[in-house]
Amino acid sequence: MRLRVEFTTEPFDLDEVPPHAVVARETVQAAPLDTVDVGPFGNTAEGRADAVLAAVDQLLRKSLEAGATRVSLQVNVIAEADA
Repeated sequence: MRLRVEFTTEPFDLDEVPPHAVVARETVQAAPLDTVDVGPFGNTAEGRADAVLAAVDQLLRKSLEAGATRVSLQVNVIAEADA
């Protein structure tokens, strides 16, 4: 099974990237995922279900420890042909 996760961390800061956003970005970029797309207002990553779920676990733990007050995420099952 393949999954796609879309996530944002808050609070937002338009002047400077907050530490929780940096940690979230570094976490997904270091994970063994197939694709990672990081943007200023949303991030997306795709990969095998076990890799995505492990990355989400670390993303939540590390970004909350780094000061996030809210993490919004959506996880979708994606068809192999959509990958």
